[in-house]
Amino acid sequence: MQLPGFIEVYRGLISTSSISSTDPSWDEGNEKVINKLASWLQDLGFELQITEQEKGKYNLLARKGQGEGGLLLAGHSDTVPFDEGKWNYNPHALTEDNNRFYGLGTADMKGFFAFIIEAVKKVDWSKQTKPLYILATCDEETTMLGARRFTDEAPIKPDYCIIGEPTSLVPVRGHKGHVANAIRVTGRSGHSSDPSLGINAIEIMHEILFAMMKLRDKLVKEYHHPGFAIPHPTLNLGHIHGGDSPNRICGCCELHYDVRPLPGISLDGLDNMLRGALKEIEAKWPGLIDIRPLHDAIPGYECEHDHPFVHQMESISETASQTVNYCTEAPFLQQLCPTLVLGPGSIDQAHQPDEFLAFEFIDPTIRILQDSIRNYCFQ
Repeated sequence: MQLPGFIEVYRGLISTSSISSTDPSWDEGNEKVINKLASWLQDLGFELQITEQEKGKYNLLARKGQGEGGLLLAGHSDTVPFDEGKWNYNPHALTEDNNRFYGLGTADMKGFFAFIIEAVKKVDWSKQTKPLYILATCDEETTMLGARRFTDEAPIKPDYCIIGEPTSLVPVRGHKGHVANAIRVTGRSGHSSDPSLGINAIEIMHEILFAMMKLRDKLVKEYHHPGFAIPHPTLNLGHIHGGDSPNRICGCCELHYDVRPLPGISLDGLDNMLRGALKEIEAKWPGLIDIRPLHDAIPGYECEHDHPFVHQMESISETASQTVNYCTEAPFLQQLCPTLVLGPGSIDQAHQPDEFLAFEFIDPTIRILQDSIRNYCFQ
């Protein structure tokens, strides 16, 4: 069977909606896009393993070649929702305009699989010595379920992994993690004319905010990584809401905050620091303070700067490696093997109306993927 060309594959990926969201009205499965990928990869001679992670949510692992080690090319098959009414192009169609591909997932990051398929078609496989793996995961944009489950149950042990998130083809060797929690204070409402009638949740939250700002300063003082533009963890107080009327004692107040931990900071240790920061306040107001995660925490990630894989990919991409502040699936796949993040398109286009990938990335991306496959699967 003759495989479709690069643009046809790209068009097929973008036109197959696979939105993941914590909002059920937006959330979709990824089965259709996984099945398309599976059909194309099977025609290219890959062996396939498709596993359902939750209802309608699938991971795809494809393998070409036998033996140990090899290279894993990975990416997620889902996208974020889109801003209805703010797009000038159909988000679920591949539009070519201004020397760009427009569409939801062109850069972040379903389009990456079109580049992989095109690179695979252009490689002479007659002297392959190690396997090439392709991994397409589910729900990266929400829970990172696919990468978490794959790492826990991984049936393979590749030598190296490249995740094709949009990095403008710059090898990314490290990024911070992400922790997002809600702190909820449940007081007791009452008439504002007599404060003794209630327990004001805003006043308790005032104490919590003071403790959180002290914790923020502690993180800045005690942790430092010179490899990052912002060399310390950040703590952001992002959202707060409490009360409903000026003449009522506030019965409930909730704060949402996030922390961006550096690589190497234990998530359990970070949680213990938070609990310790609020210990005295919780003792003062027993049973009134509840802390819950807004999503599963993501650790920081780093592939050591002097690792041979970093040097090799810097040479192949002809670009020095960097660190970034956004999160990817790298902390999980790094548990299997040395991992770098490197892909076409700019992160500035991710999660934006009129998301696009510039044509200038096409040839360099295919070349880098071909060279990487030859380097790690043809030894």
